[in-house]
Amino acid sequence: MRACRVRANRVARLPPRPSTGFFRSTSNPIIPREIIVLIVLLIQLAIIVAVIAGVWKTFTKAGQPGWAAIIPIYNVYILLKIANRPWWWLLLMLIPLVNLVIAIIVALDIAKAFGKGVGFGIGLALLGFIFYAILGFGSATYTQPVRTA
Repeated sequence: MRACRVRANRVARLPPRPSTGFFRSTSNPIIPREIIVLIVLLIQLAIIVAVIAGVWKTFTKAGQPGWAAIIPIYNVYILLKIANRPWWWLLLMLIPLVNLVIAIIVALDIAKAFGKGVGFGIGLALLGFIFYAILGFGSATYTQPVRTA
């Protein structure tokens, strides 16, 4: 019985495994992980604030309430109003793959409503976080588009 206790108390000591990934040293990194995470979060927060400010300003230029930019589904409805599209297109935005086509069409219509070209509309569709800020803080003015049924 004594031999069993001795074996039970022994713990196999394995050498520590080297860490893999971006952080090689776990004992004394040059920049602690918490600092890097904090910096990344601050950059993300700055991007989110810039996007909200750009869309807010775009809505204000179009004569819509700016606060609508932060209401999740209502902001799409306002975008459809700015693009002069019917409200039921909001339902099309809920269908996968169809929403991509609708989003591109709406972005092109919004660009046209602000006097911009097709290239700017494609930029709104693909890089909206940059182009809505350009649209909102730039010199573009909103002209009510006329829908051709």
